Amino acid sequence: MMKKLLLLFAFIGIGLTTINAQDISFGVKAGPNIANLTGYDVYSVSGRISYHLGAVVNVEFSDIIALQPELVYSSQGYKAEDSGIDVKGVLDYVNIPIMVDFTLTEGFSLQGGPQVGINVSAKEKEDGESVDIENVETLDLAVAGGIQYKLPVGLFFQARYTAGILKVVKDVDVKNSVISASVGWFFN
Repeated sequence: MMKKLLLLFAFIGIGLTTINAQDISFGVKAGPNIANLTGYDVYSVSGRISYHLGAVVNVEFSDIIALQPELVYSSQGYKAEDSGIDVKGVLDYVNIPIMVDFTLTEGFSLQGGPQVGINVSAKEKEDGESVDIENVETLDLAVAGGIQYKLPVGLFFQARYTAGILKVVKDVDVKNSVISASVGWFFN
């Protein structure tokens, strides 16, 4: 599965180079997430602090518009309390956001676009024990929006909010909600 995703990402990058792009930058990014599930009314749910890391391609079409596909491993989930017992849900995804990057001023841009996620692991931890979460959907679709600031040397910073569109668990109306902050580096 991971090989297919990497191959897809490579084909997207190669395909984008043939489009009338002025500048293409490749990079990496990492940072913290605050993840949660919306619509959850069984437990008292709060945000889970986790992390993400991934690869980034920025394809500039003009001084104002760019396309920024990414391939990101993201540890998401929730924290909850059930009858005084702390429960932590760990939902790990490989996400592919395709962000449209709109430059407002030198280095500063707004971003927005769709995201496809593939669940690679779903566990619930309670009192030191870990069990698989049943009926977790493999596919997650979301919309994302945020800001990015790029320094001329290649260092960049992002803040983003991602809201899930599809249910995370079959027959339960809960969706992913993730706030992320990233630090990254464009190599060229």
